[in-house]
Amino acid sequence: MNLRWYIARLGGMNPQEIGHRIFERLRRAMSRRGRGWGRFPAPSLRLVFPDWQSRVRRADPREQAALRAAAMKILAGEFDALGVHWPSRMPSNLFPSTVWSLDPVSGTRWPADAYCFDIDFRQELSRRDIKYVWEFNRLQALPVLAAFSLHTDDPTALTVIETAIGSWHAANLPFLGVGWSSGIEVALRAISLLATLSLAGDRLSEEATRKVAEILTASAFWLHRFPSLHSSANNHRVAELAGEVLIALALAADTQASKADLERQFLRQILPDGAPAEQSPTYGAFTAELMLLAASAARGAGTPFSSEVEERLVAFADFASWIGPMRFGDDDEGRVLALSDGEDYVASVAAALGGRGSSPARIVSLLCLVIGNPKSDRGPHLGLRTFPQGGLSIWRGQLGGRKIELLFDHGPLGYLSIAAHGHADCLAVSLAIDDRPVLVDPGTYLYGSGSLWREWFRSTPAHNTLNIGGESQSLSVGPFNWSQKARAALTDVGDGPLWSLSARHDGYRRRFGVDHERQLELAAEEILITDRLIGHAQPAELVFQLAPGMSTSRNGNCLTVFDGREALLEIELARGAIAVSNGVENAPETGWVSLRFGSKQAGVRITWKGGIGNEPVVTRLRPVAPNAG
Repeated sequence: MNLRWYIARLGGMNPQEIGHRIFERLRRAMSRRGRGWGRFPAPSLRLVFPDWQSRVRRADPREQAALRAAAMKILAGEFDALGVHWPSRMPSNLFPSTVWSLDPVSGTRWPADAYCFDIDFRQELSRRDIKYVWEFNRLQALPVLAAFSLHTDDPTALTVIETAIGSWHAANLPFLGVGWSSGIEVALRAISLLATLSLAGDRLSEEATRKVAEILTASAFWLHRFPSLHSSANNHRVAELAGEVLIALALAADTQASKADLERQFLRQILPDGAPAEQSPTYGAFTAELMLLAASAARGAGTPFSSEVEERLVAFADFASWIGPMRFGDDDEGRVLALSDGEDYVASVAAALGGRGSSPARIVSLLCLVIGNPKSDRGPHLGLRTFPQGGLSIWRGQLGGRKIELLFDHGPLGYLSIAAHGHADCLAVSLAIDDRPVLVDPGTYLYGSGSLWREWFRSTPAHNTLNIGGESQSLSVGPFNWSQKARAALTDVGDGPLWSLSARHDGYRRRFGVDHERQLELAAEEILITDRLIGHAQPAELVFQLAPGMSTSRNGNCLTVFDGREALLEIELARGAIAVSNGVENAPETGWVSLRFGSKQAGVRITWKGGIGNEPVVTRLRPVAPNAG
């Protein structure tokens, strides 16, 4: 671990956390002694989701077809995740011992027999992101096979499940290899095994069930011994606690302490207005899915969580229904139950929670299948909605004969002292026209292995807002840490048919002596964006990042955005230096968008440069009426 990382990490800690980290390192040193499975005897297990089999057996034809397609891909030795296709495996040898340590990008392997905390996955650069090997080790293919097995007389799926369990058990002794190095991974793997048992446990062999019980017992021990606390207590802590609660229910152990802690963490991380504290819809959905599964199991065991948890889950469903396909902040495509690689995750969690959707059709996902997916007879949300705690405003309506969705981000950088998954995107806007993303958040691309690209994708110049001198509003010190954090606030809301929103942030106050103020206003047939720098004039840049595949034509200071040959939007800029670029390789500032973790695509980036001070600079967004272009 390099010195810079340590210094940056210490900067986000208070004295109590520093003491905890010292004690944690001592515990890690004391836990290095070899531990075979014999140290974790296999108790009898209870099914934590006893009603799932009956639910899956009632799957409709669309759901059965999706289950079959997903299962056939698994049985054929195919696996895709995080924008990467794993090397194909022979159906006769789907889970060799080496597959659990394989980095699918470089083709190399992570150490399989080293003590987990001796493996420096943050600084190891000979392989790609550690997330790839973790993703496969989550065992999220097994619940899919278990659900599929309920609709076929062919025992192949059950045989493969047992093979995978046996292979993982043999290749990942406690606590060796990267599969044990992060609590969230331990928890997600345990939940996959508990879901698999609930769907197929009565049809698995005694030996396979014993191995699962040993893995669960060791996992419970490790989760309790090395919790993610203090500045690390984000979605990782929710996952760990959900894993602890579910494992305890399976082992018929006491859940009182872990349930109380899980409830506290969940209510901190999903805010009262339903928005996620981590400033990421997908991490919010991840947190909500974990809570939903734990709440469902606890309710079935006769020990439900409080009504406040249920109310907060409903609030998140409402938030998710409002934002629709809009995304911001980090997204590593993590989920708890996964059926297909390309499903709309946030929408599937909202649907399982009974949220209002834009489509009357039921969403097909494994979560909706096992929890429920009530068909909503309500249409999509319309009008202006502000989420005051989350710092987000959304408008949905008609403009220029087009269906418009507009998002305005005036929230905090992120959650806790390091704001790990936030982006420096204060006062950024996103715009969709007729359900097509037009002005977009740039996305995530990569985490630990992203290097300069990681810095770019979460920087201010990558987002649809104002920057000064190409500098970010907030200053990063590592891929998951920030030193200086911009503070944003919504300062005025003008409600009504012709609404207006005003917000400002102080991210440039210390370095440039100014605050950025932005106003969004709905006029007759256009949206006005007005920018000011309160203090004194500065040379500034306004950015408008288009979705991949969009093109532009320019007439003076007016640019028309096209999807193919169809004109969708006119952007009228103030007088100034206007530039249009489109994704030059190795030049992030030329326009790049990451639609999936691990992949990036070129996209047109429009920039305006000029002096901005107390006098307003106005940008006009005019949707082009259908057939008018």
